[in-house]
Amino acid sequence: MAAKDLKYALVGAGAVGSSLGLDMIQAGLNITMVDQWWENVEAMKAHGLTVNLPSGVEHVSVTPLHLHEVAETRGSFDVVFTAVKAYDTRWVAELMKPLMTENSSFVGLQNGMTIDESSEVLGAERSIGCVLGIAANMPQPGIVNREFDSSDTWLCVGEVSGETTDRLHDVHEALSNAAHVEITSDIRSAKWMKLLANIPEMLPSGILGVPLLEAAQTPGVREVMNQMSREAYSLATDLGISFLPTLGINAEDVPDSDQYAIDLLDVILASYSRPGTRVAVLQDWEKGRRAEIDAFSGYIVGKRKELKGDAPVNRAVVDISRRIEAKELVPSPDNRQLLIDALAET
Repeated sequence: MAAKDLKYALVGAGAVGSSLGLDMIQAGLNITMVDQWWENVEAMKAHGLTVNLPSGVEHVSVTPLHLHEVAETRGSFDVVFTAVKAYDTRWVAELMKPLMTENSSFVGLQNGMTIDESSEVLGAERSIGCVLGIAANMPQPGIVNREFDSSDTWLCVGEVSGETTDRLHDVHEALSNAAHVEITSDIRSAKWMKLLANIPEMLPSGILGVPLLEAAQTPGVREVMNQMSREAYSLATDLGISFLPTLGINAEDVPDSDQYAIDLLDVILASYSRPGTRVAVLQDWEKGRRAEIDAFSGYIVGKRKELKGDAPVNRAVVDISRRIEAKELVPSPDNRQLLIDALAET
């Protein structure tokens, strides 16, 4: 079936979900948007969805659903996209399960290794992973600032099994309205490559309370970021992860060392960041929300512990992040020394 003949749900109409959703809706796809933020749903019902792009302003009329309205929905969806936080993946999969057939797809438009949670709930045969190369924020309900146009947005999708299936092609066709989309036969390794890029940026930048480029230029902080990257690379090696070209890096430019993890951060800084780009963790903290600590460095610390080892710098950075979530600290440049002290753990 053609993409326009399928029925889609998009759960999580935040910055990423709304950015990609608007492009797909404008392309004529039948998408039902669902969100848990009451004010966001009401704003979109009243005024539609607006996305501010470098090339201009895009607006589309939508009729989104509140979460409780999902229970009133009848029929089924061919494809369920979700762009919720990684820690919400499992319950969203449970929520949408009654509205999916055995041939439906559940696509995680998320950071982190969320293919595991969706596979446990829905089965690997219905789970499709996606690697994101997009930067956006939602300053108020119904309005998104997308920092790069669709032509400069990069995604990669793949089946857990590694097969190239008809339903994977359907997902590829749909998302191609919103980005340049690649298909991979190793989605786990592909998502690990994005994780390697996320590890040094997310928590340090959030802890400092400043845009990513400013955080990376803060004296002493880049070495903390680099050591976090090295620890993540070491873990990936021990887990048997394949180091794939990603985010525009060519295969011949992938070094056979932990330099690759550092190179990935360089790509993020050079090609996927604007001067005002604020990482997702900082956006969450600024809105009083829980951040995805366990999808980033918390994941590295946990997996390394399962192997009877330690990732000391990531562990120290996670500890600082927990203190922010406990309201013992606030995101601030004043936390710089705490980050630098994390290197003493090595």
